[in-house]
Amino acid sequence: MPVADLFNPRSVALVGATDKSGWSISTLTNLRMHGFAGPVHLVNPRGGVVHGERAHTSLSAIPEPVDLAYVMVPTTAVLPVLEEGAKLGIRSYVILTAGFGEVGPEGAAMEAEIADFIRENGLTVLGPNGNGFINAAAGITPYGLPIPPPLLRGSVGVVLQSGALASSVLAFAQARNIGISLLTSMGNETTLTVTDVMDYLVDDPATTSIALFLESVRNPAEFARVARRALLAGKPVVALKIGRSAVASHTAQAHTGALVGDDRVIDAAFRQLGVLRVRSLEDLIITAGLLAETGPLPGRRIGVVTPSGGASEIIADRAEDEGLELPSFAPDTVAKLEQIVPAFATVQNPLDVTGYILIDRTLLGRALEAVSADPGIDAIMLLTEPPRTAPRDPAATLALYAANAKRIAEAPVPVLVVSNVLTDVTEFGRAVQEQTGFPHVAGGIEHGLHAIGAAVRWSEYHRAALAGEAAGSPPGPAARHVVGDVARHVEGATGVWAEHRAATLLAEAGIPMVPSEPVHDEDSAVAAADRIGYPVVLKASAEGLGHKSDIGGVRLGLTTPDQVRHAYREVVAAATAASTGPPVRVGALVQPQRSGGVEMLVGVVRDPGWGLTLAVGLGGVWVEVLRDTALRVLPVGADEVRLALTELRGARLLQGARGTEPADLDAVADVVVRVADLAQSLGERLESLEMNPLLVAGSRVEALDALITWRG
Repeated sequence: MPVADLFNPRSVALVGATDKSGWSISTLTNLRMHGFAGPVHLVNPRGGVVHGERAHTSLSAIPEPVDLAYVMVPTTAVLPVLEEGAKLGIRSYVILTAGFGEVGPEGAAMEAEIADFIRENGLTVLGPNGNGFINAAAGITPYGLPIPPPLLRGSVGVVLQSGALASSVLAFAQARNIGISLLTSMGNETTLTVTDVMDYLVDDPATTSIALFLESVRNPAEFARVARRALLAGKPVVALKIGRSAVASHTAQAHTGALVGDDRVIDAAFRQLGVLRVRSLEDLIITAGLLAETGPLPGRRIGVVTPSGGASEIIADRAEDEGLELPSFAPDTVAKLEQIVPAFATVQNPLDVTGYILIDRTLLGRALEAVSADPGIDAIMLLTEPPRTAPRDPAATLALYAANAKRIAEAPVPVLVVSNVLTDVTEFGRAVQEQTGFPHVAGGIEHGLHAIGAAVRWSEYHRAALAGEAAGSPPGPAARHVVGDVARHVEGATGVWAEHRAATLLAEAGIPMVPSEPVHDEDSAVAAADRIGYPVVLKASAEGLGHKSDIGGVRLGLTTPDQVRHAYREVVAAATAASTGPPVRVGALVQPQRSGGVEMLVGVVRDPGWGLTLAVGLGGVWVEVLRDTALRVLPVGADEVRLALTELRGARLLQGARGTEPADLDAVADVVVRVADLAQSLGERLESLEMNPLLVAGSRVEALDALITWRG
């Protein structure tokens, strides 16, 4: 799909141009005002004069070639316009018209017909139900809403699954002096998708970071492919993905007809792909704007130079939230700073050079120079901002900012400039930055530190991806071949397997399982307990029986034959009473009682969009109450599993809290990876696989229960 041709036309036709339409007026005004050098043809079936210019009655009446048709006709007239344009050799279109799949079945049928025509004729179409695009880098702006000047040209590519928010995003970027390379309003994505535009931006030399507003990820596999390309290319992807709440999910479905996936799976997938997820439009643009300027950062050790003690305290708190380190300055740095800052200042990191900057305006810059030479610092956060109002004689202001710009440019580590609060950059402030070369200023301590934290995380993702590429590793760890006669168990599998059947499959795949004996009467239960040795556990067992503890189907700590007999009657009765389907044979499992250690959950479930997803966390009967799990989309390797274990709120339990034996995390990771590999080997019919609990006691790792569910 020639997306580059769509975004770089040499001539444009506005089809449906009329003086009665604000969309039509705005689109023509944008093209004229913001530098489009090619011809713009107006098409109206009545001909005559539109917007003060001659209008053609059809595309066919235009006497010269057209590269892009911007379509604003009624819904039923869209397909005829495409048919006419295709015959004329016009390959690229923006369809502003709404009233398709987003309004109901009748509109969806028309949209499907249009989609078929687009594919059959090899057209590139943005929309329908979208405002168009702004190629600021090239001065090409076929966009249906007003673009107030100045249109700031920069290197942030913006892709939005929302039309209404596009103008607000553009206005905010301009207010913070963040230039864009390309902004697209995707509309219904009938054929051209977010990932198609991302692919273009990864290759676009004018773009250095990518900002996404997403209502849904329509094709996770394709999104993952493009996100990995961006990560290797050194182009950060920042995403605001909505749909975290039930209300937001409903709104997104009503607005686009798209499904919104499970939010925690999205979180996990984005982290694994190096996509930086943010929670607000402000963070989306500020983070992408900062990353467009900084590129990769060398590490997490941040030196802070500010003129405010209060700001220093806020920064210290937020830096910890973001996982940033604020190391003590080296002795040489301290000695230099003591010669620079006033005697009443305290030399520490964060550094407050004090309000004395009002007397000595070189103080901040000289302190920055000293801190930038510190060998224990990876990057510097400098708290300052462009001036807001012009003095009578701006020469001194320009000289000060030029001197500090030179210090920043010559610093041996990156210097990230952040303002105190989120305010607009004024016209004078913008002029000072342009004339002195003073760098980009991230908006406000809160958003600025969030952006710095994101930049550090992305830099680590980027380095890891490059290292993997250099080593010839695939994008993600491939599933290892699982030995054992797996096919014998899987063929024809349906529904929920009884625990003993699931445990047999897991054991054959090399996963340590607690010994277990199936029994079908009281005598055999007692005999099994005698062989295993008391105390024992007795569980109800039947095909289709899932969580046994929920129905009273588990008895623990049985120490005598009489207790075993009584427990057998109880669990079988409970399972029989809970059964709602066809009659099944209910028996029991007898297992040795285990104690000590930490109970964990390891499960794999099939997400409808992202596929098999791994969950590891604290398990046992409290799993649904604690909800302390970390997720990863498969495939995963042992390193990724170990990282997931450290993310748990209960990670200290595994590290040996209060004198308990620390868990062998390598042994745990090995078992979890085996489970993940097995799940991948079982094919598309696997719905879920769960071990709860997986008992971890030092280097002993053993699954005490297993559940497998098959699709269909």
